[in-house]
Amino acid sequence: MYRYDQYDQTMVDARVEEFRDQARRRLEGRLTEDQFKPLRLMNGLYLQLHAYMLRVAIPYGTLDSRQMHMLADIADKYDRGYGHFTTRQNIQYNWIKLEDAGDILADLASVEMHAIQTSGNCIRNISSDHFAGAAADEVVDPRPYAELLRQWSSFHPEFSYLPRKFKIAVIASDTDRAAMRLHDIGIQIVRNATGELGAAFYVGGGMGRTPMIAPCINAFVPLDRMVTYAEAALRVYNRHGRRDNKYKARIKILVHELGAEEYTRQVEEEFAHLLGQGVEPPFAELERIRGYFEDPLFEDGLSAELDRSDPDFALWVDRNTIAHKAPGYVSAVISLKPVGGIPGDATAEQMHLMADLARDYSFDELRVMHTQNIVLPHVRKADLHALWTALESAGLGSPNLDTIEDIIACPGLDYCSLANARSIPVAQKISERFAANGKTEALGQLKLKISGCINACGHHHAGHIGILGVDKKGVENYQLLLGGSEAEDVSLAKITGPGFDEAGIVDAVETAADVYLRERHDGERFLDTYRRIGMTPFKEALYG
Repeated sequence: MYRYDQYDQTMVDARVEEFRDQARRRLEGRLTEDQFKPLRLMNGLYLQLHAYMLRVAIPYGTLDSRQMHMLADIADKYDRGYGHFTTRQNIQYNWIKLEDAGDILADLASVEMHAIQTSGNCIRNISSDHFAGAAADEVVDPRPYAELLRQWSSFHPEFSYLPRKFKIAVIASDTDRAAMRLHDIGIQIVRNATGELGAAFYVGGGMGRTPMIAPCINAFVPLDRMVTYAEAALRVYNRHGRRDNKYKARIKILVHELGAEEYTRQVEEEFAHLLGQGVEPPFAELERIRGYFEDPLFEDGLSAELDRSDPDFALWVDRNTIAHKAPGYVSAVISLKPVGGIPGDATAEQMHLMADLARDYSFDELRVMHTQNIVLPHVRKADLHALWTALESAGLGSPNLDTIEDIIACPGLDYCSLANARSIPVAQKISERFAANGKTEALGQLKLKISGCINACGHHHAGHIGILGVDKKGVENYQLLLGGSEAEDVSLAKITGPGFDEAGIVDAVETAADVYLRERHDGERFLDTYRRIGMTPFKEALYG
């Protein structure tokens, strides 16, 4: 993983002291809330329903045990003993006091972490494939390129006050595990017919109140021009993006209104201009960064055999481990979705344990997954039983990856000042329902996502089953959506019809699941069956 040099550390330390002074002036009344708001947002500090929320950046989801221990310590010292891992591979603390914010940022800086640009109208945390560097199907580890983009985008003077927030994802596989085409810019590292590596650029995706799938505007940009092309794409957006209407300010609206062809023409024109301006970082800088992402020293000749005599262990292995590029290893997913739990939450004690397990079993490396889970990317198969035993004892051994119990959910109205409805109780009730009725195994892969408002932080548009909470005359109402995907077969879910109350939406999810079980063909996922039979059978079952 990347390590700060003196320049990185000095930059982050300086920002800590700058914000400490800004927070002090706010507490003393020398800054108004209107003056303070843009300053705190650029440092990841939100004012929510009950307290401040701090969002900490975990670039492309990668961290080590030292950093995870610090996140646990912050949860204990400054919050209420837990943190919430998000779909952008970050962590959020929901009960922060403003007078503590400077100390928290200083603690983060001591382990090469920060909260810079995790909010505000700027380029946010660069996300990536959570199996990067371990997946057998990638053409190259995408994280060095994500890190290059992170360094380019941090404090970029031209892009610090964009029309709206901006999100970039980088992958290097035809299997999309990062919702790449639902980002403002999605980059896939590809190899052309002659074996050269390049970047395919997808621009103009996003969720929220107007979900859109990003079109490909350039199928192959040479990697030594990737940053320049990204700068060109952002310059066109910064020049023409709507600043008069925040609901039409995202780049997806610009690409839609201009048309992908005209937007691409303007990007290519800007790109040609920038090629003579020396925007691209020197190749030596990419090589320096790439050196931090060398493979660990994998052992040769490891056995692939496992003792599967314990059925609970065997089930966890089948569901929660992923094939690895190195023989004898797997990537092991730690579920943060226990039955009846809050999706993405982990206690300080659990974070400390995960840090220790990463040190002992995964070359001191963890990843925050886009799905609000944690993965140990490089685990020997021989260590899996010991790992699982430790996880089980801490409530982290749920065998539910990609099942209906592996729910993505935003914090909703329990915490968020923007939300219209609660997400957490709905997620808890659904996981409890399916754990009790025994249908999880039969349903197989079924991705359920819940948002408490139209901003779609829970990615409901991209769920095989999605739930959107809305306010209907002062009452929480839940719309059911079907048919979404954020993977390589990307699609946007459609609303089935009138919404439901809290109890009704749980029943509606089970009804939709039962239609699938009745109508599916062999080998079909829920999503495949929905695409084959369409919405009508589901609507008939739901509404009569």
